[in-house]
Amino acid sequence: MIRFLRQFDPRSIRLLVFDLDGTLIDSRLDLIHSVNAMLRHFERAELSDDVIASYVGDGAPALVRRALGDSADEALFQPALNYFLGYYRIHKLDHTTVYAGIPEVLTRLATPSNGVKRLMAVLSNKPVNPSRDIVRALGLSDFFVQVYGGNSFTTKKPDPLGIQAILKETGIPAGEAVIVGDSSVDVLTGRNAGLWTCGVAYGFAPHTLDATPPDVLIDNPKELADLFGSSLVRH
Repeated sequence: MIRFLRQFDPRSIRLLVFDLDGTLIDSRLDLIHSVNAMLRHFERAELSDDVIASYVGDGAPALVRRALGDSADEALFQPALNYFLGYYRIHKLDHTTVYAGIPEVLTRLATPSNGVKRLMAVLSNKPVNPSRDIVRALGLSDFFVQVYGGNSFTTKKPDPLGIQAILKETGIPAGEAVIVGDSSVDVLTGRNAGLWTCGVAYGFAPHTLDATPPDVLIDNPKELADLFGSSLVRH
């Protein structure tokens, strides 16, 4: 069900910025396996799937630091991060898939409406190279004008720098753009950049949206097309 918490006109949206993990792709298992491989390598106890999934969203350094325990010594952190990144680089597509319905939704959103073409981009906190590799391997590259990752800029989400770069590149004002994501990080990013925000309840961290509610909340990918797939308003 589409639930508006702050009303706006979806027909005015000309740019959609998507989070990647938990929004477009289900990368849960590959991230879990990579974290536990790192923990085994450093003779640490493995963590449950749900615990690791709850750590995803703030980038690889934060994921590794949380998996090691916030009190982990700095001498261990960098080797552990390097091991995780190396393992994930090899195994990032073992189990990762596009969420059912996403290709059809993106196709519909990419179709020009009233002579106006919507633009779409990806802004992830995952490092940019694996982000782009995954998008390309899963056949999604052609939908996006840009794919940025957590190391594309000097700051990560929820800092607005990445969004601001995309707005500048596309020439679309913040009031005609929306960020779509599964966590409070995405909502805060949108707020910080002056974008509308759309939360998805099917991803990794929908529980975080309770305390940081988006402007609109959807339950499944099809509702993205229902929400944003209608005719654009000409400007």
